[in-house]
Amino acid sequence: MSMIKRNEVVFPAFMNDLFKPDWFGGLENTRASVPSVNIKENEKDFELELFVPGRLKDDFIVEIDNSLLTISADVKQENEEIKENFTRKEFTISSFKRAFTLPDTVATDKIEVTYEGGILKFNLPKKEEALPKPKRRIELS
Repeated sequence: MSMIKRNEVVFPAFMNDLFKPDWFGGLENTRASVPSVNIKENEKDFELELFVPGRLKDDFIVEIDNSLLTISADVKQENEEIKENFTRKEFTISSFKRAFTLPDTVATDKIEVTYEGGILKFNLPKKEEALPKPKRRIELS
């Protein structure tokens, strides 16, 4: 049994391939790309990783409003090629925006972010009261 359900029968899939922007030539696929994310809960914190290769640290905008963490990037590139009798100018705009609702247990004032090797990594520490308490012995009276 598969956990993934595909709703592509032959005819619609064929039509999508036939009429996508690439069919007319010269255009790249304009479908928006959202970076993959990994979320891991540890004993003392959460780790959130976004796979966003080929960007610079300055490309990212990270904001937190109450318990909503928003990560976005907007990159614009312009390439111009001039040869003897023609000029080709291409513009590339790539952007994304992801938002995550943080649990109340996250200490939002202690969030740390790093970007290395194409991975934007967040360390979301838990509040002191949310950390697991050590086992203790209760004496009978």
